[in-house]
Amino acid sequence: MVSGSFSRSASARLTARGGVGSPRVSTPGAAHRSWWAAAPPSGPSLDRVVLAFFLASVALVLSCALYLYVFRYLGRGRVVADFAAEGLESCDVFDGVWVPDDRYPLYNSSQCPFAERGFNCLANGRKDAEYLKWRWKPRGCDLPRFSARAVLQWLRGKRVVFVGDSMSRTQWESFICMLMTGVDDPETVYEVNGNQISKTIRFLGVRFESFNLSVEFFRSVFLVQQIPALRHGRRRVRAILKLDKLDDLSQKWANSDVLIFNSGHWWTASKLFDMGCYFEAGGVLKLGTSINAAFKMALETWASWVKERIDLRRTRVFFRTYEPSHWSGLNQKVCEVTEQPTAEAKGNDRREFGDILADVVANMSVPVTILNVTLMGAFRSDAHIGLWSHPNTILDCSHWCLPGVPDAWNELLFLKNIVVLRNCIGACSLPSVQPVDGVIPKSVTGMANLATPSKRQK
Repeated sequence: MVSGSFSRSASARLTARGGVGSPRVSTPGAAHRSWWAAAPPSGPSLDRVVLAFFLASVALVLSCALYLYVFRYLGRGRVVADFAAEGLESCDVFDGVWVPDDRYPLYNSSQCPFAERGFNCLANGRKDAEYLKWRWKPRGCDLPRFSARAVLQWLRGKRVVFVGDSMSRTQWESFICMLMTGVDDPETVYEVNGNQISKTIRFLGVRFESFNLSVEFFRSVFLVQQIPALRHGRRRVRAILKLDKLDDLSQKWANSDVLIFNSGHWWTASKLFDMGCYFEAGGVLKLGTSINAAFKMALETWASWVKERIDLRRTRVFFRTYEPSHWSGLNQKVCEVTEQPTAEAKGNDRREFGDILADVVANMSVPVTILNVTLMGAFRSDAHIGLWSHPNTILDCSHWCLPGVPDAWNELLFLKNIVVLRNCIGACSLPSVQPVDGVIPKSVTGMANLATPSKRQK
């Protein structure tokens, strides 16, 4: 689409100047310009200086446009190729709308022992339930309904790991509750250390014994190491974020089959500088480094770790983009939860983080899939926790109620495998880890259709 609009504008410029076969009109001004061009040089003139400056400016603008096209558009297209392909036979599942659907929600949080009370808005006093009745619908296709049993069969004998902040924990809880609906005996599902679900524990692991499946969460809000500052260091520095060293827990992430990362919500001045936390790289304190620059350095450290430590013949790696919040007011402290999704995408989406992530992944030589969920959440100001937290003394327009928006992330995460297994007749012979395609082609060799084309496609 970008190349098409570029071609049209270029064509318009060429037409205005006269293309091949266009009649030449002789005017006095044209004759004067020909004479000027043919005249011998007589030293620099104002006209020549202006012309040189103009040509240099055009060259700079074209260079910038080329950079943005190649590294942002083409690069991003490559890194999310599993979810947005070229051609008319594909469907970008991240470009869509929320539609009402009475078949939702997919589970009841009050009946799921792994749903944190703080995310269970209905149990915390929310009276309306309309926010539960929305389904994500891509513009170009219809997605199949989530099948917990199919996903459990595909994940038999595997290990799924979520790494990140509280948003990652929400997705982890959501996924477990979605899978619980496909389990015959809930007693065969348990937290491996007998822990209650809590935001203070850095590791939580749930075992689906009947399927020999582990679904784990590691709390690592920055992904890189955070350590206390030296006792005799600078007074304002109370903690250090080592941008060139991944979290110590990273050694426990590697031996997995599906690995999903997120980071971003802690990369703010209030959670860093205001708390006395500053950056370090190469053993040198970087007091003047901006948050965006530090975020990029941390992601580059993560990218190097993925390349060096992950067996990509086994492990499928994902990185989920930033989830918008819907705070308002002069100090961004007002939280107004709407009754329905908004017609327009709103909220703080920190799009600069999405651009940084796309650039880092575009430069990786190993396959990583970006789960570009930012737009999905931008419509859902109705689905935040708001007043219905636990305890209910805290307003929250950042986190999501469960069931809710994180369920849609998980539906997309395991989309392809749901359909493949649903269409199996008898035993299915599947490789250890199948690629998870977010692109929905009309047909795939040896597989049933991954999605039903919408009426306008038909």
